[in-house]
Amino acid sequence: MSPAGAPVGGLLVLVDPVARRLDGESVRIARDVLSAGAAAKICLPQSPEEFARALARRGHRRPVIVGDDRALVRAVGLLHRERELGGEALSVVPVGQAGSLGLARLLGVPMSAVSAARAALDGVVGVRDLLVDDSDGVVLGGLRIPPVAPPAPRAGGATVRSAYRSLVRTLAGPPAASAGGHRLRVEADGVVLADVDRPVDDIAVVPGGGGLAEVVVRAGGAVVRARAAAVTVAGADFRYRADAAVTGPVRRRTWTLRPAAWGLILPR
Repeated sequence: MSPAGAPVGGLLVLVDPVARRLDGESVRIARDVLSAGAAAKICLPQSPEEFARALARRGHRRPVIVGDDRALVRAVGLLHRERELGGEALSVVPVGQAGSLGLARLLGVPMSAVSAARAALDGVVGVRDLLVDDSDGVVLGGLRIPPVAPPAPRAGGATVRSAYRSLVRTLAGPPAASAGGHRLRVEADGVVLADVDRPVDDIAVVPGGGGLAEVVVRAGGAVVRARAAAVTVAGADFRYRADAAVTGPVRRRTWTLRPAAWGLILPR
């Protein structure tokens, strides 16, 4: 990690509308801390389109996202599509429902608005790998193709937080239960890890360091692991969870790892 340094043009503080609605007090605290420590332009976009326009017009201001995981992924995706992600170090102040902040926690961002805002002012830049799919979508923490028929949730329902914990545990945890299986072909750098002739229970892909992704495929009680720069999944329609969102159905998707593609400012 390296020191973030003082922002040349100040800060662009993008406050997600969901954060303002759910926790106005944490938003106010974050704004006060950031404004006291640097020249900060506060933007209150009302829609994803306004969010995108404000980020595109940031000039030399360093972006600070005040919001949940979806807001962070949105900002990284926009900068990636502008081909400006490599030149930016982002900060995030996590504000939202507890279940919508699992990615920020996984990435090492403090959950306190005060601590996260202070890190945005004087933290260090952690360089991170990025998974990019063939539709130009981005994955920051990891993706998973879960079992076809997961067990029914207990009273109260499963939370997004539990999904993140499952993603983090996937590489070491026990196989997930499944009533059926996906008929999918999984390739890691051209090497076939699973094919359509054998049902696949669970697939996980996460940035693994060293410029490669970690791939885990579970099928019929067996576990296949690989490290690869590109992973392709194809076959019957499938959905997958990437960070904070479920995408699909799709019949084919390739994810390519981009080493050291973006920077996130974290506490010293």
